[in-house]
Amino acid sequence: MISPSLVLTVRCRDQVGVVAAVASALADSEAFITESSHYGDPETGLFFMRTVFRAVGTRFTTRADFEIALAPVARRFDMSVGLHVAAQRIKALLVVSRHGHCLNHLLHQWQAGEMPIDVVGVASNHDDMRRLVEWYGIAYHHLPIVGGDKQAQEAQLLDVIGESGAELTVLARYMQILSDDACRRLEGRCINIHHSFLPSFKGAKPYHQAHARGVKVIGATAHYVSADLDEGPIIEQDTVRVGHSLDADDFVRLGKDVESVVLARAVHWHAEHRVLLNGRRTVVFKPGS
Repeated sequence: MISPSLVLTVRCRDQVGVVAAVASALADSEAFITESSHYGDPETGLFFMRTVFRAVGTRFTTRADFEIALAPVARRFDMSVGLHVAAQRIKALLVVSRHGHCLNHLLHQWQAGEMPIDVVGVASNHDDMRRLVEWYGIAYHHLPIVGGDKQAQEAQLLDVIGESGAELTVLARYMQILSDDACRRLEGRCINIHHSFLPSFKGAKPYHQAHARGVKVIGATAHYVSADLDEGPIIEQDTVRVGHSLDADDFVRLGKDVESVVLARAVHWHAEHRVLLNGRRTVVFKPGS
């Protein structure tokens, strides 16, 4: 019987011998490496690594065994280490307002078994998406903003995140700005989709801003949420070409497909532990890289 694969992620100061030390520790633990990528950032002086392996011996077989085996290397190089069971899906809460295209794309991929997450619920400040969500058999949390009290509504959202056990929160066109406190609490585990090719056209109605400037490409950006609006570390981006004969509504229509694909990629890569934070940027070990 083939043992489950484990995913090791490493972040530390870039220095000689890191790759060799990790590989030697895994070899000594009778692990078989099936995939490995690494990157040393010359600007920050940091080193990043993602390695997938499985046990082939009998002495080291569990995640806990390998955590013990890797501990001396982690101490030697002062590493931040993550070790995850590859087949274990992370729990995700999807959050949406009235635009359902990104939500529908994620739910379709999830139901088809193509998205490595467990959707533990959908939350919204509107009731528009209830029918779609409940058709998928998923809990729907309607969290309206009553009397303009956004603070109370956000507290409810944070309660849902906590009670659901969500390890990742996905803002699938959620048109509310999270407070600085919420951004700090969700740092590195909350992904937003912005309907422009950041850093251009931040804030409201970016497609209309783009149309007014006569751009020739529009795009979408998936990024981690931060206290700085639409300035969190970028995970993925893509674009589509547009022409002078299109109006702002055409931009919106074309952009929806790009938004859906870009957000799905970002969620997928995060769930596979391919995205490592590098200050205000990310290192993304894409499949095949």
